[in-house]
Amino acid sequence: MPASAVRRLRWAWPVAILVGFPIGGYVANVIVGKIDSVGAAVAGGLIAGAVIGATQWLALRPLVRWAWLVATSVGMAAGLTAGAALVDYGVGRGDLALMGAVTGLGVGVLQGLVLARRVSGGLWWAVANPPAWALAWLVTTFVISRNVKEHYPNFGAGGALVFALLTGLLLTFLFRPEKREARAG
Repeated sequence: MPASAVRRLRWAWPVAILVGFPIGGYVANVIVGKIDSVGAAVAGGLIAGAVIGATQWLALRPLVRWAWLVATSVGMAAGLTAGAALVDYGVGRGDLALMGAVTGLGVGVLQGLVLARRVSGGLWWAVANPPAWALAWLVTTFVISRNVKEHYPNFGAGGALVFALLTGLLLTFLFRPEKREARAG
């Protein structure tokens, strides 16, 4: 893994998150509408997950394979479907935090499997994502509370900023040069 890709990650990851989440959520909302049924959750999760996964993969290239994009889309569809149904498609703060945690679990597990093929400790990604998604949704409910009622598939830019910070720190840790050099030796 080139050191330049690891250095690039420090700025590319936050940009990818700040672009991917709002655009992915908006595109899914335009195509699918409100996430208020199983079908809408599956379709919305696949669409938003594909956009989010693509922007993340572009930031992580060449650190992870293209399977990241698929893992994100499938994980978001599964997690969003389960999480939204669990809270009966509610949009209260607690509902969105729980839905976010379940969505984060779906995304985090599948992305973590992709990461685990490249770095030891990649499965920590699966542990970190549920609380990061829950917190990002919680932040979103305070920042753009009016839009929350539109049942978007994912949190907005305010939550994305928090998510980018938390997950960016973890990625920087996982891909730190000392760890890679120790494994190679």
